[in-house]
This record gives sequence, structure tokens and C-alpha cells, in this order.
Amino acid sequence: MQPRIILRKEHRISRKQISPNVLRTLYRLRDNGFIAYLVGGCVRDLLLERTPKDFDIATDAAPGQIKRLFRNCRLIGRRFRLAHLHFQDEILEVSTFRAAAPSDETDTEEPSPDSRPPRHLKDEDGMVLRDNVFGTPEEDALRRDFTINALAYNIADFSVIDYTTGLSDLQARLIRPIGAPSVRFTEDPVRMLRAVRFAASHNFVIEPATWEVLCELSSSISRASPARLYEEVLKLFLLGSARPVFGLLHTSGLLAALFPALSHWLSEDSRHLAIVQANLEDLDRQCQSGTPPSPAFFFAAFFGPSLEEAALARSRDGITRREALDAVCAEAMKNFCKTVSIPGRVGNQLRDILARQPSLHRRPPRRPSLMVTKPWFAEALAYLHLGVEARGEHGAALKWWDTFLAGGTPAIGSEPPNGEAPAKKRRRKRRRRRRPAAPARRMTSDA
Repeated sequence: MQPRIILRKEHRISRKQISPNVLRTLYRLRDNGFIAYLVGGCVRDLLLERTPKDFDIATDAAPGQIKRLFRNCRLIGRRFRLAHLHFQDEILEVSTFRAAAPSDETDTEEPSPDSRPPRHLKDEDGMVLRDNVFGTPEEDALRRDFTINALAYNIADFSVIDYTTGLSDLQARLIRPIGAPSVRFTEDPVRMLRAVRFAASHNFVIEPATWEVLCELSSSISRASPARLYEEVLKLFLLGSARPVFGLLHTSGLLAALFPALSHWLSEDSRHLAIVQANLEDLDRQCQSGTPPSPAFFFAAFFGPSLEEAALARSRDGITRREALDAVCAEAMKNFCKTVSIPGRVGNQLRDILARQPSLHRRPPRRPSLMVTKPWFAEALAYLHLGVEARGEHGAALKWWDTFLAGGTPAIGSEPPNGEAPAKKRRRKRRRRRRPAAPARRMTSDA
């Protein structure tokens, strides 16, 4: 297959848009006789005149050769053997061109006759477990996920190389897998999440036939590693397109496969869906303003309303709100981690954001000047903002805090949360302190 070559004068990619560390790496590989390409999403984004989030390099140098060429190289990975080049301000990923498994490669977990692990390995369902079969630039391009991610930038002559329909799909803003969608999504179920992410973040459309297959296979996303799914979920929701991502996940069935309990809660009441959508729109505004939220705050915005509702239902059974919230969060985290491995530290921060809300609702709060210095305060207050914007709750409390933080003097007794008149504080009676009795004078005789 002859690739389509786009010469330097026919495309808009400039070396000024590429990191100096990336250019040095490409040039060193080229100067030592190796092929060196920029590949994947960075080429796609450069052609769209977007700033790439990272740069990936592919070469015909084997991992061992890369390591000998760069002193700052670390080889990582079993599923895909990769080279990481550590610079002061960034880490570059360099991979060797790969190919599909040869016909004589085993697809089982039996070791090869020479006791070395197989270079290509699939499980019984067809998901790739290991893929270290090296190949040509064309083979490497044809084994990638989508056509728009199979483009390459050649540092040797500054051309763009297209082995598929990547350039035409890029112009049509279409997401199309390379090969049969069912095979590609079975090999790596995470590709379904990537399709959703690219569609939402780039305002692209998933090819209709591919969308149908994605919806049919959505439940298989749970076969991916929970740790890997955690990283993918953060990419989905913390890059400024959480609201459209949520819509695609919900419609396709991926959300139900990732978070069954949340999906069930959303189906109970249309207001639940509106609340989560409003929260995600707020997260997108934060990302677009250059201050992306933390993972803990994202999960609070995503799961918080359902967790608070469940905690309120439990607290009616006679246990305290904090005990109810702790129990609900612990149970939810246990269920989440069956599919998406949320770190315990993040789970604790999520619970802390929710647990601090009653303290923020109280007017006046106890020791507000001290509360402001606490590490949880900023995100707990931001969550209070979400409640006001999405549900119209606790607006007076938020107004109190806004006035206090602006340096004003809030009205302490105005608009109590339950609409009742503020109760008068009972002044504590001071106990009169008795003075100790004077010691008796000793009587002395005039003897």
C-alpha cells in the first residue's frame, strides 16, 4: 500500500510548535541512521492547529538500542515495551514500530519453547495482553486505533505520512477505527472510551456503524484493568469536555458499565440527571479558565449528590449524619473499585468535601477565620457553589461566605436555613468565685 505523502509546503506543521526536547530526540535518532516519526494524537492536533498535550515518537530502533543511545532512558511496560526519556521538564515516550502478530505466534498463555514469554499474547476473549512484535512504519500505522491517530510526521523531510484515510477523516471530523470496530474494541476495550473522548473534545462524530458496535460492546469495558480505567476516566472528565463526554457515555451504556449505582440513581429522577449535568458544565468552565479541578473535586461533583441523598436516607434511621456519610462513602468506594480503581487518598478527600458541608451551611460558622486556613476549605466551598448553582440550595450560606471572604461583615442572623427566627442565645451565668478564707491568726502569749 502506497502512503499519501503531504509535503512540507502543503501542511501547517512547523517545528516551532514542537518541543525542543522532542526535536533533539528526533534528530539524534535520525543522525544515528534510524527512522524517527512523530506519531499519534500530536500530529492530529498540530494539523488541527491545536496545542498537543504531549508528543509521542516512533522509530525502527529497538528498545535496547534506544537505551544505549540515550542516557536518560528508562524502559517500561510488559504489555507494550516502551522507552521513557527523562528530561528536566518533561518525559518523552518513544516506541518501536509494531506489527500485528505473525501467524505462528501463540495466542495462549503457554510459554514459548525457549522459556521466554511470548511477544504477542491475547486472552480467550481476544483482548491483547502483550504486544511486542516489531514491524515497519506502515504496519505500525495500521495497528493503531483510529485513522485520525495513524498520521506520522517525518523529521527527515518534514512531510506528513498517511497510510489510511486519516487526512480525509480529519477534514470530515469523523472518528473511524482502522479495521473492523468489533475486533478493535475487543482487542482493547479502552478504545471505546478514547472514541468518546475524541468525539467530545474535538467536536467530531463517531462513524455510525462504529457507534452501533460501541453501544453493543459497552458492557465489555469492565474487562479493562481498573487502574487503567481510573486514568482514562480522569482524561475523559478533566480536559474541559466533561459535559459532552457524559452525554455520550450515558447514551452508549458505558456509564452503566463503569458506575452501575450512579447510572441507577440517574434513572430514578430526571432532576438527578440535570444536577450532574450542571455540575459537569461548571467543571468544564474551570478547565477552560486554566484551573482544572482536582480528581477528588471531580468525583465529589460527579457522585456527591447521590451520596448525600443516600446518607440523608440512612440518617433518618437514627444514626448521625457523619456516620451515615462515612458508611455510604465506604460502600460506594468498594463498589467503584470493582471497575475503576479510585485511590483511597482521593476517596478520603471526596468524603471530606461532603462531610464539611454542614459546617459551611451554619451561620455564623464556628471559627470561620480558622476554617479558611484548613486544606479542605477551598474545595468544600467550591462544592457549596455547585449546590447553589445546580440545586438552588444554601444560597444564604454562600452569600455569607462571599461577604466574609471579601472582608465585609456578614449579617449573622439573616435568613436562617429553615426560615425560623433565630433563637436567642442563653447567657451563661457566671459562678461567683469565693475567695479563700484568711488563715487564722496565731495567738502568742506574752510570757
